[in-house]
Amino acid sequence: MTVSRDLEAPAVVNDPTADDATIEKKEYADGAPANDPFGNEECGEVKYRVMSWWQCGTLMVAENISLGILSLPSAVATLGIVPAVILLLGLSAISWYTGYIMGQFKLRFPQIHSMGDAGELLMGRFGREVFGIGQLLFLIFLMASHILTFSVLFNTITNHGTCTIVFGVVGLVVSCIGALPRTMGKVYWMSMASCISIVTATTVTMIAIGVQAPDNVHVDATTEVSFQEAFLAVTNIIFAYIAHVAFFGFISEMHDPRDFPKSLTMLQVVDTSLYIVTAMVIYRYAGPDVDSPALSSAGPLMKKVAYGLAIPTVVIAGVVFGHVACKYIYVRIFRGSDHLHQNSFLAIGSWVAIGLSVWVVAWVIAESIPVFNQLLSLISSLFGSWFSYGLPAIFWLVMNKGRWFSTRSKICLFIVNILILAFACALCGIGLYVSASHEYSQNQRIPTNGKLDATLVRGLGNVNDFAISALVEADRGLLEVEFDPFDLVVAAHIGTAAGGDFADIIVPQESLV
Repeated sequence: MTVSRDLEAPAVVNDPTADDATIEKKEYADGAPANDPFGNEECGEVKYRVMSWWQCGTLMVAENISLGILSLPSAVATLGIVPAVILLLGLSAISWYTGYIMGQFKLRFPQIHSMGDAGELLMGRFGREVFGIGQLLFLIFLMASHILTFSVLFNTITNHGTCTIVFGVVGLVVSCIGALPRTMGKVYWMSMASCISIVTATTVTMIAIGVQAPDNVHVDATTEVSFQEAFLAVTNIIFAYIAHVAFFGFISEMHDPRDFPKSLTMLQVVDTSLYIVTAMVIYRYAGPDVDSPALSSAGPLMKKVAYGLAIPTVVIAGVVFGHVACKYIYVRIFRGSDHLHQNSFLAIGSWVAIGLSVWVVAWVIAESIPVFNQLLSLISSLFGSWFSYGLPAIFWLVMNKGRWFSTRSKICLFIVNILILAFACALCGIGLYVSASHEYSQNQRIPTNGKLDATLVRGLGNVNDFAISALVEADRGLLEVEFDPFDLVVAAHIGTAAGGDFADIIVPQESLV
């Protein structure tokens, strides 16, 4: 088995059919292999491979679990308890398996640091550019969604104390400061605060909703809904598990990448437990009319309290995505050079410049694209499905090429991975179709003239939060109304009280999910 390497391109193992049972165990047995993306760190001023398995697991939990967890109760309300629990457990198992494959693929080909590196191994330089750009685009849109979440969150807490763009700038500055550390090991310390934040916020939300719950709340084991409504609810659950885009970067900075299955197990146990408990408890007490996010069902005061507690997780989850995006560019530029491990002006200045540039691009996207939510949905369907499900299945096929039918276990795994690949194709195709048709139907329902001019101002990915600003022309003159970002029902009541037709033509909340 030979290894080739130059300063720009990653090392390439020229034996993709080598026996994985021996290579994966021996590759990291005596320290980092020669083709590791960070090379020999013994004399380096900056050391990257320092994370233990539980530190990596904590970082993965912080990346994966954010306010999106509070959109799951509405998914349960749409699907019913039984289908929702089956989906949560089943998709967790699939995500664990595909994550495990990525860990084995990294051990097999230690030169991989990003999806771009994996794409180069599969398809040459073309694959490197396509997968690298796809990963970077996906991460930047996720960063933008966290800036928007930050803006709407502070709008809610302060009762629209200032312009949303100002809050966006504050979110940009805070995120840039959080992006300053060059190693995952330092970002890990922030991730602990993120984990505490989201657990506290969800606990407060569950208690508040439980205390305020009316008697005899009706819940359904199963429901009857349209295909589009069901699929949108299913995608909420699916996208709660698509954290795989950052896995190669995490593994690359572990002290012993062979411990990654422990980190992955920690992630899946923690997120699945939180998802099921949070979704079921809130649905049990809020009923089928639970809002998305569920914070809006906690009452005006407790909603603000919960949002305040969730500030760290909103910021830090975005910072983790941003760190992975910046590190991809940084390693791409300095791979194979001494600058990667130096504290020189060039090394530090380049890192700061990359971080500032990437976050400014994310902020511009968040503030300037009027159909941001639709673009994020399309990009999530396109890249998220492949990075988390489709590509790992292909990785398994590559690692086991020539041995797919060698044993019964290989045959079973071959079938499993083909099914996962088909699932990714279906998810991508149907997701693109539903996103496009949903956007078309939404545009059809928002009037372009008449009594109401409603503009969709903010859409926050799978968090499904929207801010609506409206001008209602009533009989008593032009009435300017600024609504709470999430309470569309309240907005309908205001429109009716003002004497306008708002209640008749306002877009229902479920059509905006």
